[in-house]
This record gives sequence, C-alpha cells and structure tokens, in this order.
Amino acid sequence: MNVDLVKDVLLWCTIINYAVLLLWFGAFVFAYGWMLNLHGRWFRMPEERFNGIHYLGMAIYKIGILVFNLVPYIALCIVSHHAG
Repeated sequence: MNVDLVKDVLLWCTIINYAVLLLWFGAFVFAYGWMLNLHGRWFRMPEERFNGIHYLGMAIYKIGILVFNLVPYIALCIVSHHAG
C-alpha cells in the first residue's frame, strides 16, 4: 500500500464522515419533533437531556473525524510533500 492510496482513503473517509455529521445535524434541525417522539417511545428523558445527548454525540463524532481522518491526512500530505 503506497502513501497516495492511504491519503486518498483518509480524504474520502473525512468527506464521508462529514456528510454523515451534516446529515445527523440536518435531521436534528429539520426533523427534531419526529426524532424526539421516536426516541421518547424508547427512552423516558426530558427534552433538555435529549438535546444534550445529541450535541455531545455530534461533538465527539466531529473530534473523532478530526483526530482519526483529517489530521493523519494532513500529516501525510506534509510528509510526502517534503519527501518528494
């Protein structure tokens, strides 16, 4: 496996993960009532807790994207640029 292939994989992972994050955010904003009702059937929780759980989940997911996809991609770009 060469460095260019790993860079391409990391770039696509970043793009796909951000698309999932934007889809999650869009569902949270535009289908908020539906999501709250759906989760309310399964779990008894106040609305504030529901909001906090989703906000924290999106934050952790975004940090994971940065740490595991974007930063390694940038590091490989820098190293391959200086090596070449």
